[in-house]
Parts: sequence; structure tokens; C-alpha cells
Amino acid sequence: MDSAQGRLSIKELAAEDRPREKMLIHGVSSLSDAELIAILIGSGNNEETAVQLSQRILNKVSNSLNNLGKLSVKELMNYKGIGQAKAIAIAAAMELGRRKGAAEPVKRESIRTSNDAFLLFYPLLCDILHEELWVAYTNSAAKVIEKTKISQGGLGETSADLRFIMKAAINTTCHGIILCHNHPSGNLFPSQHDDSLTSRVNEVAKLMGMQLLDHIIISDKHYYSYADEGRL
Repeated sequence: MDSAQGRLSIKELAAEDRPREKMLIHGVSSLSDAELIAILIGSGNNEETAVQLSQRILNKVSNSLNNLGKLSVKELMNYKGIGQAKAIAIAAAMELGRRKGAAEPVKRESIRTSNDAFLLFYPLLCDILHEELWVAYTNSAAKVIEKTKISQGGLGETSADLRFIMKAAINTTCHGIILCHNHPSGNLFPSQHDDSLTSRVNEVAKLMGMQLLDHIIISDKHYYSYADEGRL
């Protein structure tokens, strides 16, 4: 306890009440505006914790982030405990917020047919002379959240670690999974290895409340679809 001021320092607060620790425990959305600013500035002054200093600054701008964003570095430095580095950090964060607001939302591609999946992966796999396995993860609206290369091999086949496929599925909290790999040989017919991978991913996906939507094999301008062939 700070006997002079009768207050707890930020280090003396319970872990879940400190901004950084609170974010790790409860997520960034649980933090107040003042706590977010406190993370930016790191420390307060002799009289205030970082959170208290941040609250005072916000009070001066009517608790408006828009008003805070209008303050110059020099104006921010008028607050005791806010030096140039801290003022720059606040100004940079405000600018990032403005740019995020002005940015166009990411347009996600929709995968509703095997041809949609083929068109998604074809530019990635059409000209390479070795096999690569890619996976697209989709949300409940069939829009692609992420596509990633899982592995690559030689002319014959590529190995795939089921753990890598499902780890990415968990990280994206996806609804659907689409496998795709190429056959440089030109033969579109699935191998036993392809069948085994499809079966294993399908089983694990179901256990995790997800769905293997398709496994596409690409060769030249043609493709094979497990879904179209009724094999899923």
C-alpha cells in the first residue's frame, strides 16, 4: 500500500485486475478504454497508476476516443507522466484505429461447389511439378476464413500430418474443411494414400463438430472431387 496516497500500485493489484494479466485471462474485449491505454503507456506517475492516469486523460476529453485521437503528441505530453514516447504510442494507436475504420472489409470467397474449390486452388497448384497439399477452412456461411499449405512432396505424393490440418481448423474455429492437392503426373484418380487421408480427416472432423466438405485433386485444367463422386 502506498501510505502517502493510500492507493495500491498497479503491481499490487490482483492479477486479474492488472490490464495485461486481465487481457490474458479474460480476453482483450474485457478491458476498458482506460485499461487499453494503460497497456500502451506502461506506467503512470508518482501520484497515479497507468490506469488512473489513463482515466484522467479520458475524462479530460469527455471519455471520447474520437476526441483523444485529435490530441497532438505535444498536447498529450502536457499530462504528468506522459513523455514523448508514451504520447507517440497513444497517437500511433489512434491512427491505427482510424485506418482500420477506413479499410474495406475483407471480401471472403464462398465455396459452394466443387468448381468453386477448384477455382480457389488452381492458381496455387496449376504449374508446379511436385505435389502440394492445401486446405481451406470455411465458416458456416461457406466463406473461406483461411487457406494454407500443409505439406509438399515429390513427383509422386506428399505426406500430410493430420495434426497440422486439425490444429489449423481449431485455430480458425471453422465449420468446414476442404482438402486439395495436385497430381503432376496428370492422373486424376485418387491413390490409396489420398483415400486414407480423406477418411481420417472426415472422421476426426465429425468428432470435432466440423465437416469435411470436399477433397479436390487437380491436374492440368481438370479436377476430381470426392464430394461429387459421392465419397463423403
